[in-house]
Amino acid sequence: MFYISEVKHTPPAVFKTPLQEMVYTLLQEKQVPFERVDNDDAISMEDCILIDRALNMKTVKTLFLCNRQQTNFYLFVTTADKPFITKDLSRVMGISRVSFAPVALLDNMLGTTVGATTIFGVMLDKDNKVQVVIDKDVLSETWYGCSDGTTTSYMKISRDWIMNDFLTLTHHTPKIIEI
Repeated sequence: MFYISEVKHTPPAVFKTPLQEMVYTLLQEKQVPFERVDNDDAISMEDCILIDRALNMKTVKTLFLCNRQQTNFYLFVTTADKPFITKDLSRVMGISRVSFAPVALLDNMLGTTVGATTIFGVMLDKDNKVQVVIDKDVLSETWYGCSDGTTTSYMKISRDWIMNDFLTLTHHTPKIIEI
């Protein structure tokens, strides 16, 4: 059985990664309310469905992508239920081809591992090498459900705060697309 804790409004007692600590430090500094749960390693979308029920929200799907030359990087955020088809994103973005960025770059550039990719990773992108790309359908939700940079803790936070405040704080202007 997949473990999910009760809903909490406080940071974890012990941080598992530097990014996770940065996330909760920022939220506390900015006095941003959030709800979160601790859980077993969430690897599949089925795991995320259980987390969604616990937090009464919908988790987004966040993918770290790049071009063939690995010179352009994209953090693509879409709804969890949408299948990811590279040619559709490439067409809408006007890019010849995108693919998943190498695992080493995910860790190096965004401070996360596979399965823990999160919008909060752009806090580490001080040189703005990563273009944030948001599927328009994400904007129809009140809440933004995402990983805190680990596969063992997910949170519910205001979508408006992410879109209007967080991305501004990190100097990332999102490109809104429709797929």
